[in-house]
Amino acid sequence: MTTYKKFLIKHFTTYFVKVSLFFSMIILITNILENYEYFSDFGFSIPYIIFLSFLNTPSTVYDIFPFIFLITTQFFFISLIDKNELGIFKYSGLANHEIIKIIGIYTFILSIILVVIFYNISATLKKSYLVIKNNYSNDGKYLAVITQNGLWMKDTINKNINIINANKIDNEFLSQVTISQFNQNFEPLRVIIGDKINVSSTEWEIFNARILEGSKTTNLDKLVLKSNFDLKRINNLFSNLSSLNMVDLFELRKNYNLLNYSIIEIDSHLYRMMSYPIYLTLITIFSSIVMLNIKYQKNSLFKIIFGILLAVVIFYINYFFNVLGVSEKIPIIISIFLPLSVLMIINFIYIIKINEK
Repeated sequence: MTTYKKFLIKHFTTYFVKVSLFFSMIILITNILENYEYFSDFGFSIPYIIFLSFLNTPSTVYDIFPFIFLITTQFFFISLIDKNELGIFKYSGLANHEIIKIIGIYTFILSIILVVIFYNISATLKKSYLVIKNNYSNDGKYLAVITQNGLWMKDTINKNINIINANKIDNEFLSQVTISQFNQNFEPLRVIIGDKINVSSTEWEIFNARILEGSKTTNLDKLVLKSNFDLKRINNLFSNLSSLNMVDLFELRKNYNLLNYSIIEIDSHLYRMMSYPIYLTLITIFSSIVMLNIKYQKNSLFKIIFGILLAVVIFYINYFFNVLGVSEKIPIIISIFLPLSVLMIINFIYIIKINEK
């Protein structure tokens, strides 16, 4: 590796570490304040609250990497411009587009490492955080998990505990359902078996119900059962995919298929994860183009604010297309890669003009 490449990569890495640490500290402090308000009533010590906040911080940092890379690139070029190092490089025969190429390739490699290693670590830490937090929330009484054996839910209501198992989910209906009811001491009360349950509201409608209570069996065409769950709550319980590492995501996807549950959100999450290095690389190139096109026109603060505003626009365009994909208005692949393709075209058009600046 040539000297100038080592210099550029080292320079970029220095700013990346500084910007990442800056945002990490802000996020950590914010989490500490939020968790202190949440856990202080449970008698948690300050060190333990800080520890919990640390568990939740990496996941948020991962989500804002586009802004971190954008701001890193801005500070990187501001430093080169202020020290007139861009002019020195150009005089030495290193064109501006070559600098962008070096930083772009480095960003792509760094982004792959972040997705493969940092994401999985942050997801594992967040999962541990959510497990602890769930034990001290009202939702701790209402748990759900999807396994190879179907959907399992624990529902505490009217001092009774319901353990629910369903083999299939079809829109607002659970199929082939078994509900085992226990008292607070986990002594069995009765078992309810239903062909189909409408869970569109918290007043569950059980069709073709069989009630097993001791040696007695009762058959009902329809039974209404009160629950804390409805379809919206069930869906929300599985919406925090950022707490699942790659192995967990693929396992969950397989179980969703077995349960006939929609895998759209999981596929969207996986596609976004796989395209994340491309996204971060395009953001870095885009930020480089912005800095090189306005380097002699405005002060550094303007450049940073202008770049961040453009990044926010890009973020919300990505978010908009992601919503369209998850809601199945457009195919998932298009929702992920169309915004990236547009950004790639914009970068390609403007990078041609860079050396004229």
